[in-house]
Amino acid sequence: MNATLPYVLKVLILTLTATVLVIWVAEPSVRRALRGWLHAPALRHRRRLHNSAALWRVRTLIDYSNEAQEKLVEAISRVDAEILVCRNHTVAGGMLDELVVSAPNHVTHAELLAAAAGGGGRDVRAWPATAPTVADGQTEALALALRVVEDPGELQLAVAELLDAEPVAAPTGDSTSPVASKPACDGTVLKIPSPRRGPLGFSRPRAPFTPAESARAHRLAELAELTDLTRKHPVRPRQ
Repeated sequence: MNATLPYVLKVLILTLTATVLVIWVAEPSVRRALRGWLHAPALRHRRRLHNSAALWRVRTLIDYSNEAQEKLVEAISRVDAEILVCRNHTVAGGMLDELVVSAPNHVTHAELLAAAAGGGGRDVRAWPATAPTVADGQTEALALALRVVEDPGELQLAVAELLDAEPVAAPTGDSTSPVASKPACDGTVLKIPSPRRGPLGFSRPRAPFTPAESARAHRLAELAELTDLTRKHPVRPRQ
């Protein structure tokens, strides 16, 4: 059986197909519909962030197990709160959970702490969060890295912004220093090297720095040092 289409029919099909594609791509309403369909998951996630009554960043230590994680999620859901973002860090004594939680306005700070503690959380801390900080953390980190490359002297301010911390005098062996008097296990003071000013210190009393945050700060410090060395000793191309 010959299934070859007549030449005129082929031309007609190609013409109709091209016309539909042009309308699909060029028509504004169609473009909006297509964009909404392609980016629907990201748009829904962003809409949930911006429409939330209140956003909280919660940090707590739990046992290293799936059961402990499920118990924490279930406990937080009992106060009508929803976990939007969850990051886990393996630390001494268990697993440190960093959560971004959406909660109704009637849920108080104390209720959120009690819910997390009731779900097996230890050393629970919570503070208000904002949608832009939660939704676009990667872009912010890249922008701060670019800022350090353009001027390594911006390292301290860039790290302080990245970690939401306060710049302080770097810890020393001087026992009279208020920073040095903090216990080593406190975790609320961080020290990193810098190419121009020596060690830099950062403090965040409300929440200890996580190993991942410490690693990010040290990577920025390495980037600043590499940029500074490259500018002092530029590599000349071989002729």
